[in-house]
Amino acid sequence: MLKKMVLGLPLIFAALSLSVAAKDMTDLKFGVDPTYPPFESKAADGKLVGFEIDLGNEICRRLQVKCVWVETPFDSIIPALQGRKFDAILSALSITPQRETQVSFSTALFDTPSSLLGKAGSPIVPTIASLKGRNVGVAQGSTQEAYAKAYWAPAGINVVSYADQQQVVNDLLAGRIDVTLTDMIAGSEGFLKTPKGAGYAFLGQPINDPKYLGKGAAIGLRKDDAALRDRINAAIDAMIRDGTYTRIEQRYFTFDVLKG
Repeated sequence: MLKKMVLGLPLIFAALSLSVAAKDMTDLKFGVDPTYPPFESKAADGKLVGFEIDLGNEICRRLQVKCVWVETPFDSIIPALQGRKFDAILSALSITPQRETQVSFSTALFDTPSSLLGKAGSPIVPTIASLKGRNVGVAQGSTQEAYAKAYWAPAGINVVSYADQQQVVNDLLAGRIDVTLTDMIAGSEGFLKTPKGAGYAFLGQPINDPKYLGKGAAIGLRKDDAALRDRINAAIDAMIRDGTYTRIEQRYFTFDVLKG
């Protein structure tokens, strides 16, 4: 009995130290790739702006810590979290089975489908037959890249990966790719509703695929940071209950992105 208690003491002390560390932290470092409006991007003055930036700043305010944003390319953002370059990922990180083996997720922040986006009036739809001979642009490390490489690339469709979604858009505008597979909010608010998006539209039906596209987006944390995850979840839940989430949401959207 005593031996079991002694062996269990390091685990108890470790849990207590994690809890104290989360409670006593003075800043909260979020990893973010600011190339995905309206979720996160840079204003002309270099300031980070967007829906998730506002949510993150509100979470920090409620936890009484300073928000520190660590800019990181999306395709390396999970390794950077595991390498302790920051405390959590807040960068449109979809909850997928594969990512759940790597990180722990907070309460979901939003849930939207993905869709092909290309020239308005194009006959292209998200089927293998329609995409034959086409070039499909996706952002590296995104769920859309995972989906396209799982279902379309093996069928001979040319899936072209880019460092970020802005580079995808640049090549779409230049005609180097025919379509992009992207999150519908990012595609609508970050491109179609801008001057550059004139003449472009979503093509075919939205795509929902929990295996590759996920079941909503959330904050990603290291699996051993349960205490911090619980504090963040408590802040998110309080924001939803008291209407703060809705007020932030309405700065960017005219519909409820939490329900998808």
